[in-house]
Amino acid sequence: MSGKKVYLVIKRLLDFILSLIAFIILLIPFAIISICIKIESKGPVLFKQTRVGKHKKNFTIYKFRTMKTDTPKDMPTHMLNNADSYITKVGKFLRKTSLDELPQIINILKGDMSIIGPRPALWNQDDLIAERDKYGANDITPGLTGLAQINGRDELEIPVKAKFDGEYAEKLSFWFDVKIFFKTIFKVFKSDGIVEGRK
Repeated sequence: MSGKKVYLVIKRLLDFILSLIAFIILLIPFAIISICIKIESKGPVLFKQTRVGKHKKNFTIYKFRTMKTDTPKDMPTHMLNNADSYITKVGKFLRKTSLDELPQIINILKGDMSIIGPRPALWNQDDLIAERDKYGANDITPGLTGLAQINGRDELEIPVKAKFDGEYAEKLSFWFDVKIFFKTIFKVFKSDGIVEGRK
């Protein structure tokens, strides 16, 4: 078994253990966020959406709902006209701090996602999926954060984003994941690379 294959086994184990610990620690914050979402607007606490996983197998991703229930579905937020008009006040805070992504801990526990990996594409983002095919980036488990996220996030053009995803797939290793993890924390505090929508 190659070194990369061995690490993939270890990576899955680490993902499960770390996400389980995080889920237990964050139960109270989860409850508080859920209450705030329900107080401000009608609709479910969690937002569910079809995303593309490993080997292009679709799965349901979970996020805290940050937008009104009449928001157009299956469209990247940065592609919406007047995206701010759809985002709730609580949602704006959650998105700025990336707290809306926390329910993806459930996806990590289930094995749909990893902590580190390419961000899962929407099922209808054919251009991004096709670009990732060129670099083998669709053959690894998508992640909560990844190389593209620490290098521009929403600001990146699709070909550039796909190249970063491919670079991650090629360099996949424990220390590379650690580097991306800590750079992500820095980016979250700075709210870098978040584009809410076209005006």
